[in-house]
Amino acid sequence: MYKKFFCFLLVLVLFPTFCFAFPASSSVIYDGIDVSEWQGYIDYSSVKDDGIDIVYIRSSEGSNYIDPYFRDNYQNAKDNGLKVGFYHYLTAQNTSEARAQAQFFVSVIKGTSPDCKLAMDFESFGNLSITEINEISEVFLTEVERLSDKEVVIYSDAYNAAYAFTKELALKYPIWVADYYVTEPANGNWNTWVGFQYTDRGRISGISDYVDRDYFTDGILLSNSSTISTETTPDVSQNSNYIIVERGNTLSQIAIEYHTSYQYLAKINDISNPNLIYVGQKIYVPSLDSDTIHETSHRLYIVQRGNTLTYISKMFGVSIEAIVELNDIKNPNLIFTGEVLKIPTINRSIRNPI
Repeated sequence: MYKKFFCFLLVLVLFPTFCFAFPASSSVIYDGIDVSEWQGYIDYSSVKDDGIDIVYIRSSEGSNYIDPYFRDNYQNAKDNGLKVGFYHYLTAQNTSEARAQAQFFVSVIKGTSPDCKLAMDFESFGNLSITEINEISEVFLTEVERLSDKEVVIYSDAYNAAYAFTKELALKYPIWVADYYVTEPANGNWNTWVGFQYTDRGRISGISDYVDRDYFTDGILLSNSSTISTETTPDVSQNSNYIIVERGNTLSQIAIEYHTSYQYLAKINDISNPNLIYVGQKIYVPSLDSDTIHETSHRLYIVQRGNTLTYISKMFGVSIEAIVELNDIKNPNLIFTGEVLKIPTINRSIRNPI
């Protein structure tokens, strides 16, 4: 995930009650990692051989972004006997957005069989008050539980676990806490932890770059690891409009226009073949106002014949370097007609995941 926590001496001075260690929820400890698209291809056979038991996988972010490695990470981890969990990076700024993002999260992971509690990664609060942070969290977690019939867990750095999330929330949901360069995490409003992310500089066989390392207790495991029902779909009527397909439309083009992915449109519209839509078909699409677009970290663009990164960067007023970094482009001189690029829409640095 994204947030990093350092327990500096300054914190000890300003918050003298903060940095006291709190224990694991049980003596049963699993070695784990958490991953996203930033790790690229992962050799899960080597990961398993290196002693990893649990892998948490980013499935989604916000209201429309699906991690492009989500499905491969899930299938390959399962095929190699690893226990799997999913997390969603929450960006909601009100309870309506929280409910919509919960619906999106569950729609992305439907049909899978996770072994671990579904995780909420909520750490970018903007100008939200403590009350608003906890109301948004409560709505998101409750909706995820209702739609998935699975238990949930809160991911948080140690500081937010103490000062952003309330004791009332801590009594309802377990904590997966991030606290680096310590042997035990600092306590917040929880008495025990079920997950402890202790570094973002881990090295594991089968992963070419750094990866987050975690300890998990058996408290992270689901009591019911059955498949999430494929009948679960987001309530698009609360946060969507619909359009009528016209001659020449493709699902990819529609997705670009509405700042989402064709995979998501296919999911919420029950389209089995994304390459096959027909004139007159009604397609539900996310409802985006100007404020929502402003908060989106990127938009999508389909590369046209003759495009270069120089041309595209000038078109959108962003640097070539920002496009290269966001899309992990190995050769900036080589892009392809029809390729979908993520174009930054706000000044947000590229962050390492969880």
